[in-house]
Amino acid sequence: MIIIEKYIAPSTCPVCGGEYEITRLTCKKCNSELTGKFEGCEFCDLSPNEKQFLLTFIKCRGNIKEVEKELNISYPTVRNRLDAIISRLGLEGIKPDTSQERKEVLEKLEKGEITADEAAELIKAIIK
Repeated sequence: MIIIEKYIAPSTCPVCGGEYEITRLTCKKCNSELTGKFEGCEFCDLSPNEKQFLLTFIKCRGNIKEVEKELNISYPTVRNRLDAIISRLGLEGIKPDTSQERKEVLEKLEKGEITADEAAELIKAIIK
């Protein structure tokens, strides 16, 4: 995977730690400018690693098994990274339907890909 480096605007001041405010927008085509006070997007404060994880998650259409394969990380690691992003975005109060994830764990157990103990740990991680 090729990642093109871009200059990303910082969201906090390196001097005092205060939050930056977007005050000027410039058109890439005609160079016209708009000044005012603008809000950044919900994803602007995510780290580059969190953004890359989120892009991979979307690319895999939310299929955690596919994210595991794509990033070569374990199921609990995928869940932990996803939970961290959910928390950073202030969405932790929303509980997702975990039935598909539980089904995937049981399928792995049935195929012999994981042990019963591993399945139990994964199920615990899902329902926490």
